[in-house]
Amino acid sequence: MRTQVVIVGAGPSGLLLGQLLHKAGVDAVILERQSPDYVLGRIRAGVLEQVTLDVLAQAGVDQRMNAEGLVHTGFDLLFKGERHRIDLAALTGGQKVMVYGQTEVTRDLMDARQAAGLTTIYEADDVQIHGFDTDKPSVSFSKDGKKHTIECDFIAGCDGFHGVCRASVPKKSIKEFEKVYPFGWLGVLSDTPPVHEELIYANSTRGFALCSQRSLTRSRYYLQVPLTDKIEQWSDDAFWAELRNRLDPEARESLVTGPSIEKSIAPLRSFVTEPMRFGTLFLAGDAAHIVPPTGAKGLNLAATDVKYLSDALIEACVEKSHAGIDHYSTRCLARIWRAERFSWWFTSLMHSFPDQGEIGQKFQEAELDYLIHSEAGSRTMAENYVGLPLNFGE
Repeated sequence: MRTQVVIVGAGPSGLLLGQLLHKAGVDAVILERQSPDYVLGRIRAGVLEQVTLDVLAQAGVDQRMNAEGLVHTGFDLLFKGERHRIDLAALTGGQKVMVYGQTEVTRDLMDARQAAGLTTIYEADDVQIHGFDTDKPSVSFSKDGKKHTIECDFIAGCDGFHGVCRASVPKKSIKEFEKVYPFGWLGVLSDTPPVHEELIYANSTRGFALCSQRSLTRSRYYLQVPLTDKIEQWSDDAFWAELRNRLDPEARESLVTGPSIEKSIAPLRSFVTEPMRFGTLFLAGDAAHIVPPTGAKGLNLAATDVKYLSDALIEACVEKSHAGIDHYSTRCLARIWRAERFSWWFTSLMHSFPDQGEIGQKFQEAELDYLIHSEAGSRTMAENYVGLPLNFGE
């Protein structure tokens, strides 16, 4: 079997890349080790930047998103028991974000790929990549007990943090930067109306909390918890009680509770791989970088990686020019490090760190107070939150 591009991973990164390549007439096969239901069952991000909305529109998968997504023009910062609105639209010349779950983005991309009759091989076992340091790369896998090999021109590693693509690169060729945070996020999904029409980011002496949403009837809430905590320790009642303790009186009063439909604890890390290209292998999304979820950058960074990569691969396959692929890693990493910095800063500002004590809390409150009273401070935060332009700094 032969194709132009093999995409490893059928999460939103891989599917979006496949769709953009298809629109330009470039053939691609997607391999995924899990089932479609498993991929759709992963509860992930929900805030999309304008750049991501534009890329999804380019891929032709924005109809349902435009109909059902919730446009947000601001968010609330809560500290010292009071909420303050950051007006994103006013501070950034009208920019906004959209609340639309990653699961929904993935479903839209799956449907579009199926409608176009394109090849996605699910439940592919023992995926291995070969010869990416040559001009004759290939990918092998097993399906239903049979071995298969696909020859290709390029391999796109969209297979996540634990995927095979980055792991296949020799250690001497790759540099990894990592910071692991000393806490996790306990997340709950519930079919209850959101506590507020926009997101609330809460800094409290008891730890961070986030009130988010997926729709007008489905809410997503998070609590900062010690890494040693286990799900079993947190009944629904205990979760709601602790969330209330971290909110302001008005939000506490209007919080609608209900049974959780999903509950999990996620560790937080900042992680970047350099470079992101190795011969004919390209890493994109979580395969190359992880951000703490505080700044809502994970899916958005993956989308811009894929935008840069699709442009580069189309240029290579259609115009036979290597200029795009030669600059892919440098372009991506400039954007990634800016988003990593913002996510680290926002995480550091909003969470309780065990080693910082009471003075750390005072420093955070003073900085938050400055941010809400300084238009320059608010604008810096807002323009990073809505996402920097694709050509920023170029």
